[in-house]
Amino acid sequence: MVTIEKLIKDGLNIIKQREFNSPRLEVELILCYLLQKDRIYLHLNGETRVSQDIADKFYELAEKRNGGYPLQYITNSQEFMGLNFYVREGVLIPRPDTEILVEKVLEIAKERFDGKAKILDLGTGSGAIGVSLAYYLRDSFVTALDISEKAVETAGINAKRQGLTNIKVLKADIFNYRTHEKFHIIVSNPPYIQRDAINGLQTEVSLYEPRLALDGGEDGLDYYRRIVGLFADLHENKGLLAVEIGFEQRKSVEEIFMNSKLFKDIKTYRDLAGKDRVVCGFL
Repeated sequence: MVTIEKLIKDGLNIIKQREFNSPRLEVELILCYLLQKDRIYLHLNGETRVSQDIADKFYELAEKRNGGYPLQYITNSQEFMGLNFYVREGVLIPRPDTEILVEKVLEIAKERFDGKAKILDLGTGSGAIGVSLAYYLRDSFVTALDISEKAVETAGINAKRQGLTNIKVLKADIFNYRTHEKFHIIVSNPPYIQRDAINGLQTEVSLYEPRLALDGGEDGLDYYRRIVGLFADLHENKGLLAVEIGFEQRKSVEEIFMNSKLFKDIKTYRDLAGKDRVVCGFL
């Protein structure tokens, strides 16, 4: 058996410093996951010995992480909007940048619909957006759609984890989705990476995250064009369409919204880094 302190030291020799990673934090989080303890426990119990099975698993996961495998897939966990989300390979990992989209929709839902809105989340993935909205808007009802069976299962797990009854998760192709129901708010973080740019992204994204959730077509704008058309069929009076956008996409997405001639007002909001992140179209 080896001590916690020795495992941490060995882990730091395995997980090398690269762009977008933090070896010390990652080593500790992998060990916390295996021991089902928090980081304070590690710091206070460095001399505690762990079983050889856990040590072997730790070394295996540290090597896997050093190869670029996302930490969130190792620990099956990602924090988003103050909630702990279950994530797994095959489902997009929630990003902090997407919180601005949720926060803006929460704000508008309360101001415009008194917190009582019918919301459609297109391409829900892990359910980060839909589950967060259902959690913080208990008088609203969220319908979350995804074409991926694994995403639907994962979003369902996250909805149950939060004990929510005001959300339903459905497997559906969002562009063949037919319903008589209308929605006050349609929200989406669609695939918006240009197809040719995906292979140039960091290893964690380009090799391990689902391409279906990344590929926005040749110009990265395919889904925005199609989502606006879907919104035209499914919106309630005074409806809102809110989407996350990528780097330097503001002008293009605003033009797609304007060319639809649906919206009375179009607004773009920035994230905490000052980058354009969310475009909203108001009826």
